[in-house]
Amino acid sequence: MKPRKNSIPENVKKIHIVAICGTGMGALACMLKDQGFEITGSDDKVYPPMSEFLYSKGININKGFNSENLSYRPDLVIIGNAVGKDNPEAAAAMNLELNYCSMPQALNKFIAHGKKAILATGTHGKTTTSSIIAWILYKAGLDPSFMIGGILKNFSSNYRLGNGNYIVIEGDEYDTAFFDKGAKFLHYEPALAVLTSVEFDHADIFHDLDHVKSVFNTFISGLSNNSTIFGYDEDENITELFINKKCKTQRYGLRKDSGWLISDINISPPWNKFSVKKHGKIFGTFKTKMMGAHNLLNILSAIAVCDSLSLPLEILQKALETFENVKRRQEVRGVKNNITIMDDFAHHPTAVRETINAVKPFYPEGRLISVFEPRTNSSMRNVFQDIYPLSFDRADLICIRQPSLLGKIPQEIRFSSEKLVADLKKKDKDAHYFQDTDSIIDFLVSEAKPGDLVLVMSNGGFDNIHERLLGLL
Repeated sequence: MKPRKNSIPENVKKIHIVAICGTGMGALACMLKDQGFEITGSDDKVYPPMSEFLYSKGININKGFNSENLSYRPDLVIIGNAVGKDNPEAAAAMNLELNYCSMPQALNKFIAHGKKAILATGTHGKTTTSSIIAWILYKAGLDPSFMIGGILKNFSSNYRLGNGNYIVIEGDEYDTAFFDKGAKFLHYEPALAVLTSVEFDHADIFHDLDHVKSVFNTFISGLSNNSTIFGYDEDENITELFINKKCKTQRYGLRKDSGWLISDINISPPWNKFSVKKHGKIFGTFKTKMMGAHNLLNILSAIAVCDSLSLPLEILQKALETFENVKRRQEVRGVKNNITIMDDFAHHPTAVRETINAVKPFYPEGRLISVFEPRTNSSMRNVFQDIYPLSFDRADLICIRQPSLLGKIPQEIRFSSEKLVADLKKKDKDAHYFQDTDSIIDFLVSEAKPGDLVLVMSNGGFDNIHERLLGLL
């Protein structure tokens, strides 16, 4: 490898993207295409909807990785973090001495350059928080750019190229590339940042909680004294990380001594109503269709960020009333025979618990049926084996799937769905284990009753369980 080629030349016209069909890489490809660059790409997983979206933009996608895909010698090769050094195209880029870079490097150079960056990061809530901020800025007429790890329903997109001074970025703590093992968010220099939470996750990357904290500490320590970071006040790890930092720090949440406080929560379906205090004084009252205390905290952090930009209270209120959330976050996929099918991205034990707790009060008439597929690198490992049983307390009926990708995990550290079900039964929960999706569907078709909410939680497609259920109920 020739490190001197890990750089972006001045006159770039032709760009090839390795692993183009990922959410972030696909968004970057479209943004670069919209800016007038000639874009090609490749991936070993070329399927809708991202493939169709890229084709609609006029971007040619090569199916599979092949050194021949670089034979036209692009000016720059952008290499995704899922790509290893042995990838044929990564190797070809080195052998041909082509300029290459990571996704964050490209985003900084071509998209964020000259703009003020607003970054949302943390173990949970960063997609939702960054989406809320982007929507408020848009409704305020600030014409923001954004790149976020989920599809914003208000825009039907996870990216936007605006002409305004601000760009909103979801700050990912995951590694950057095989040639740069630092976290992605270390590449950005935000003027404003939100830190929602710090917990152990991404067990394939991080050894333990201390390892996670060290990465966030590096990030916060790198912020200048002109930057401000807002942190959730009930997270002890954040409290620790905020000590003796040169950047400005503010706290938000539930503590009376925090700068931003949420209070007087009133659930009145479909609305979630609440008040906000700023430095002990009433700032305003708000309402949103987003469910759950965790989402109200995400909103509170967005309010704090946008207030620091001197946006009027009325803009904040109207924007929050019209925010349509992010796809796969408490997304109702359909209602059949008065049975609601909801899709959610939750996979970490905390996210599973908070999602269940969030939706329960909005569906008081029937049962909450939780359907969970452990699928992430962390959830398929036994690191959370003893924690998951605590996540389903408010569920009335629980369906746990055997992880479909378990073969990727060494036997001695595999998560056991059967043990989770056994542990839930010890807590007198109505829990059931299933080896495959078909058996879950058969069970739910016979079991679900009018008024029930079926909450499906997975970070994958879950064999299209949502549409299949709606077709059979």
